[in-house]
Amino acid sequence: MLSYEKYKGKLTVRLKGELDHASIAPIRAELDQLLNDPKVKHLVLDMEGVSFMDSSAIGLVIGRYKALARRGGSVSVTRTAPRVDRIFEMAGLYQIVEKRA
Repeated sequence: MLSYEKYKGKLTVRLKGELDHASIAPIRAELDQLLNDPKVKHLVLDMEGVSFMDSSAIGLVIGRYKALARRGGSVSVTRTAPRVDRIFEMAGLYQIVEKRA
């Protein structure tokens, strides 16, 4: 459901499929393990492969934002499908995460 790449303090995570209550727990666990690295200051969520997300995924984004903000880091998203982009807008996530092209 996810693949990642770390480079100079930036963790880029490519997510796939539906991000809902049934699928989010293992994603959260793996992502939190990756973020345990204190060198990681920036998280980029590549959403190109995400076809659906619910409030569980919104919570995932907010939780990772809070964790990184405590250490002076940031979260951004890229390549959001129109449906997912709309959810980010409606949930107000773009007030705390940067939208990249």
